[in-house]
Amino acid sequence: MRKVIKCRCLVQGEACGEALVSKEPISFYGGVDPESGRVVERGHPLEGRVISGKILFFPHGKGSTVGSYVIYRLAKKGLAPLAIVNVKSEPIIVIGCVLSSIPLVDEFPAHYLNMVKNGSTVRVIARKDKAIVVIEV
Repeated sequence: MRKVIKCRCLVQGEACGEALVSKEPISFYGGVDPESGRVVERGHPLEGRVISGKILFFPHGKGSTVGSYVIYRLAKKGLAPLAIVNVKSEPIIVIGCVLSSIPLVDEFPAHYLNMVKNGSTVRVIARKDKAIVVIEV
């Protein structure tokens, strides 16, 4: 079965891949190792998981503005997520995705974070005229 969810496009692009989902915010500065793409924030639900090559779902970012440059560094090393899906993006995430050309959508309804499972196949289509997340459930 397929679920199509309308979102808002913040950074254009398309990606298809495996979902990695957190119901908790993510800090890229200090929370994600830019050398490995692994979540290193102690106690975070994704601690130890690698975000590289995934469609990364989380409600919003947190932490320092340096997080934008961590996202950029991950992209330069080939360790960034394929796309990011937020409930509400803030400037740290937006700027990091713009610098890195990572597709970014937000206004993803929070209750759907419970439906998307780690490992689900997801497609993100982020265009000015159309922004959707397609989830295979």
